[in-house]
Amino acid sequence: MTFGDPVTVLISSAGRRVELLRGFHRALDAVGATAGRVLATDCSWYSSAFHEADEAFLVPRLDDPEFVPRLLELCVKHDVDLIVPTIDTEMPVWAAHRDQFDSIGTTIALSSRDVVTIAADKQRTHDWLVAQGLPTVDQTEPAAALADPDTWTFPLMAKPRFGSAGLGVGLVRDAEELALVARRGHELGEIVVQRVAPGVEHTIDVLADRTGRCLCAVPRRRIEVRAGEVSKGMTVRSPVLQDLAARVCEALPGASGALNVQVFADGDVEESADLAVIEINARYGGGFPLSLEAGADFPRWMLEELVGLPSTASPDDWRSGLVMLRYDAAVFVDERRRHE
Repeated sequence: MTFGDPVTVLISSAGRRVELLRGFHRALDAVGATAGRVLATDCSWYSSAFHEADEAFLVPRLDDPEFVPRLLELCVKHDVDLIVPTIDTEMPVWAAHRDQFDSIGTTIALSSRDVVTIAADKQRTHDWLVAQGLPTVDQTEPAAALADPDTWTFPLMAKPRFGSAGLGVGLVRDAEELALVARRGHELGEIVVQRVAPGVEHTIDVLADRTGRCLCAVPRRRIEVRAGEVSKGMTVRSPVLQDLAARVCEALPGASGALNVQVFADGDVEESADLAVIEINARYGGGFPLSLEAGADFPRWMLEELVGLPSTASPDDWRSGLVMLRYDAAVFVDERRRHE
């Protein structure tokens, strides 16, 4: 596509991503795509972002064989230029079918299949971080920790190997609790055990261009988390955190678009701190609206790259010390519209 053409963005699994959707609306105006539209898809009509979009469509669930054909149909019919995935469980689907969407002129804002595979699997994430010489926490399996209590002292952190959104993550304080978690493996999937990282948790929003180069990294200190997503946070200018996020981004085999890196920092993040990467996500973080409000306009910079405009991306032109205090808001819709 070329500059001046109408641009259509589709937010997939839109859910509650109202602020992200609005960010793309503003980005379309910023790049001069006045005829641009932001669409939304979801498997549920009861999605707040669904009702904020210019147009929204119900689609099958991700595990339905009709999911991809339905999205291809929508992209062709509505001339979709860019798809923005939002949840971990859909990333493998998009990565596996990227070529089909490329063939109809639709770009998926997502890193390579290798990056998606690394990010989706906490064992692969850990192994990759160690192989790259990047700081992380020690990790093992429940049976190994129980068999060697002198090495694996409590408390420890237990997590589903393939989990997301904080589901199933918990602190285990003794061998009895860990054994119980291990026995529940059939419910949660495989379990990994990590040492508890000291310090304060930060999520670093990262934007990579198509070559994998880090354009911007914005650390957000997590002050309070609710249901696995930050509810109170603050942007923090930190050379050590920004440098670490850039190293992670540029070492990944095919990073592209929005990612986030979760890091514990023990010490002064403005000068030096002991760091430990605990997770990588190949998508926009749930707390990204804070970085966007601070001036890190990832949606605009993504669209500039898409349409071939000179990039206005800046690694440092964002506000540090900006605090986000989330609250519950509501979208009101008439139930009768569901059946129209």
